Amino acid sequence: MKHVFSIIRSLFFAALFISLQVWYLPRWVGIRGRWGATPDNPWRWLGLVPITFGAALALACVWRFGTTGEGTPAPFDPPRKFVAVGPYRYVRNPMYLGMALVLIGEAVLFAARESVTRIVGYGLALVTITECFVLFYEEPTLRRKFGGEYQEYCRRVNRWVPGIPHRP
Repeated sequence: MKHVFSIIRSLFFAALFISLQVWYLPRWVGIRGRWGATPDNPWRWLGLVPITFGAALALACVWRFGTTGEGTPAPFDPPRKFVAVGPYRYVRNPMYLGMALVLIGEAVLFAARESVTRIVGYGLALVTITECFVLFYEEPTLRRKFGGEYQEYCRRVNRWVPGIPHRP
């Protein structure tokens, strides 16, 4: 019961962020999307696989931010406690990886041939923006806030490639 408010805030901000990244921004840049799975193209439904795994991963991260971290994914309401459990045991940025899986699945499910270059361009722009955000804002902020605990975590856990944490 102690973490209910944190969980509700975390879910609210995550829903806003995820809908912005995977629904509103793509449509704003001209990636309209439409249900691409037709009787002559049933392979599009395979896009549901990465969408499902990505959404589950992102939700697990949001849950950990709300319970363990007592905060949200929003930079203006971050976790108050360091989160290095759940998916964060294996990779430092699992929420971004979950978002990437959802976007890949959305591209497969909704893409029309004429929007492939827009989808690739949008994906590359998001990767660039996310990398810059992580390197120039998120990691320095976490270093200041959590100090040696975060430094040790960075030595043990990869930024983008999931794996078994290295032992000190």
